[in-house]
Amino acid sequence: MAEVESFKLDHTKVLAPYVRLIAEEKGPKGDIISNYDLRLVQPNENAIPTAGLHTIEHLLAGLLRDRMTGVIDCSPFGCRTGFHLIVWGQHSTVEVAQALKSALTAIANDIQWSDVPGTDIYSCGNYKDHSLFSAKEWSKVILEAGISSDPYERKLV
Repeated sequence: MAEVESFKLDHTKVLAPYVRLIAEEKGPKGDIISNYDLRLVQPNENAIPTAGLHTIEHLLAGLLRDRMTGVIDCSPFGCRTGFHLIVWGQHSTVEVAQALKSALTAIANDIQWSDVPGTDIYSCGNYKDHSLFSAKEWSKVILEAGISSDPYERKLV
């Protein structure tokens, strides 16, 4: 079986919340795709409940695209501690952390239920499992902790 970098990461050494570059892959035509670890809560100490994480996921899908170029996908980790962010090209972890901070600030302070995309039976595979209240409260907790551009040292953006 192929080795997966994320499974080799020592989850006891990282200091969440943070942004970490996992890998950059170069395609056959020279295009670069970058994969980032957007770790929102400390691994093995906390996990965002599924309804809140689901709502954060739907909101980050648009909010990060508004704040960064080349966003391909933002998908939650199964452990519910954060997200993979896949983008075209190369972005510094500072740039990604600033976009994440801005998006979470919008969720915490500005977003209303009517702003959350994909919350009906036609546009979501589990439309009943959302919580804007949870998304807002977790965004506040994450922002209060501060988002670092480094997984091992607190370099807050």
